[in-house]
Amino acid sequence: MKIADLPSVVRRLKDDYNSHRAPIMELVAEQTNDPFRVLVGTILSARTKDACTAGACRRLFAKATTPEELDALSEEEVKSLIYPVGFSATKARMLKRLPSVLRERFGGVLPDDVESLCELPGVGRKTANLVVALGFNKPAICVDVHVHRISNRFGLISTQTPLETEMTLRRILPVRYWQTWNSYLVAFGQTRCSPRNPKCQGCPIVRWCDYGATRVQQAPAKGRRA
Repeated sequence: MKIADLPSVVRRLKDDYNSHRAPIMELVAEQTNDPFRVLVGTILSARTKDACTAGACRRLFAKATTPEELDALSEEEVKSLIYPVGFSATKARMLKRLPSVLRERFGGVLPDDVESLCELPGVGRKTANLVVALGFNKPAICVDVHVHRISNRFGLISTQTPLETEMTLRRILPVRYWQTWNSYLVAFGQTRCSPRNPKCQGCPIVRWCDYGATRVQQAPAKGRRA
């Protein structure tokens, strides 16, 4: 895939995205329009399926939608509300610390840049970028396993780590694609471009994908040998 192919590819990724249910954090952003809840939901979503994250968000946000309300809950209450998300005890501890760190370092105001967000408990670059993009509607490139895997499969980049992927995409990807790149590739990775046995046959962007095009070309030959 070449940079010049991006307009055609992104149009098809958008169509594919719109044909499926949006990933959970896009739904949280759309329904709440609240960067703080996007942050909390993103922390909860790590290594957790969307359906489980949705339930945890619903229960927690029924009790706390602001740093002050979250601060009023005990760690055990938070843990009970978010269970059974992955690493619920660790996430409860991080969420319980979040309001005080916000007060001490940022005057109680959630920052809107990646570097500052990374100072908060439980927040790494993936989470920070997603909050900037979805919570604050600012250009940011969130790199999770789907973005890292699929961007490399396309042949758009050749990187070894998510951080390297983020920095390379920041350099080569036009800014107008930054905010939606994660959303489109997460949905695409969940429904078609899986880690194993991706559905390359019939893929809407296979003609531009280095990995998919090679795989589809090889398929008839394998069929004849069988």
